[in-house]
Amino acid sequence: MTGSDAAETFPKAVRLTHAREFEAVHRGRVSVTRGPLRIMGLVRPSPLSRPGAIGTKARLGLAVGRKVGNAVVRVRCKRMLREAFRLSQHTLPPLDLVIHVRPHDELSLGQYTELLTTCARLLAERLAASPSQPPSPSHPPPPSHPPPPSQPPPQ
Repeated sequence: MTGSDAAETFPKAVRLTHAREFEAVHRGRVSVTRGPLRIMGLVRPSPLSRPGAIGTKARLGLAVGRKVGNAVVRVRCKRMLREAFRLSQHTLPPLDLVIHVRPHDELSLGQYTELLTTCARLLAERLAASPSQPPSPSHPPPPSHPPPPSQPPPQ
């Protein structure tokens, strides 16, 4: 492996691997849809524990449902999207990205790469313009219903 190949790998550090990471991106509710891709994003928290610190690399999570096609089609689509991410990861903003794929005819690697970079740039602009960030995955969201009324003390 040459020096330039080593910089274009797809290590575990740039993947969303846990359900809580996917849920954090979904809670952010910021997305862009272009062609067959709906890409949701969240500003990547820094590995440092400083509040407000931002991570340095984009991370990728994929959601390709059965409606896209049989297993062969879904795996090929995921492989193409991972390759598009791998090739453009150094130009992407530091976001956690979850890509939802809708049924479509197969695209070329160049088309997937262009869709990914365009959507990531638009997401970064939307997130920069948003007034506040959603809670981080380490802090659970507040309850959606009020607590039950307290009982009067026994007499």
